[in-house]
Amino acid sequence: MSSVVRPSPQQMTRRLVVLAAAAFAIVAPVIQMATGFGLDQGQFAAQGDRTLRVAGYAFSIWGPIYIGILAYAVRQVLPQTGESDAIRRFALPSIVAFVGIGAWIIAAASDARIATLVLIFTSLIALLVPLVMHGGLIRALAKGDRDRWLVAWPLGLLAGWLTVAAPLNLITVLTAENALPPALAPTGWAMLAIVVVVALTLFVTARTRLLAYPLPVAWGLLGAFVAEQARNPLLGFFALGAALLVLVVSLVLVFQLRPGVERPAA
Repeated sequence: MSSVVRPSPQQMTRRLVVLAAAAFAIVAPVIQMATGFGLDQGQFAAQGDRTLRVAGYAFSIWGPIYIGILAYAVRQVLPQTGESDAIRRFALPSIVAFVGIGAWIIAAASDARIATLVLIFTSLIALLVPLVMHGGLIRALAKGDRDRWLVAWPLGLLAGWLTVAAPLNLITVLTAENALPPALAPTGWAMLAIVVVVALTLFVTARTRLLAYPLPVAWGLLGAFVAEQARNPLLGFFALGAALLVLVVSLVLVFQLRPGVERPAA
């Protein structure tokens, strides 16, 4: 449960950095679109979407993600928000992730393909590691705990979407560079990426039992089905099956496992 301990000046400085990083993440795509600088996200992806693509509507998930990021950051600088383990432990990971996704917009607009890979995987790892390490802390949060809805959920949503977006970014760049290894056909690499995404999603969900994490993954895989069902039916329906598997197993993990007595890790 959330602590009522008021933040110290040092902790408030940390929270202001979180807010600045969140503002950068949210403002970067707005500025890119407003100025028309470089490539937009669709143009960047179109350069290498011959192997695997996701329907454009799926990227609308950034709306809820950005709202969650803003709520997460603004809540921390409110004077009535006490310090808590969740706020403290996810502060630095969230800063890294927010800066990473904001910088990714700039790198993609500049067609800096390798930089996009470094940024998106750094952002993903920055969130996944603490989610797994502090799974007990997340499970211990009561349903009505504000840290569940304003720390775990916003960061879980972002981590879930990045779990889909990072492998997609990798395949997009490799395809654009004609660098997909010949060991498998392009469809084989796309299916392997989906298998890895599903396995990672179920592992993290089992650790956290946080529904916010697998939902964006299922959404992204459904977007892959919509985009690929006509062009590559085998890949499209494979993605659909993966989306259903993630959704069903995650619901079982979150709602039907007995929680027992959960205690946050020391």
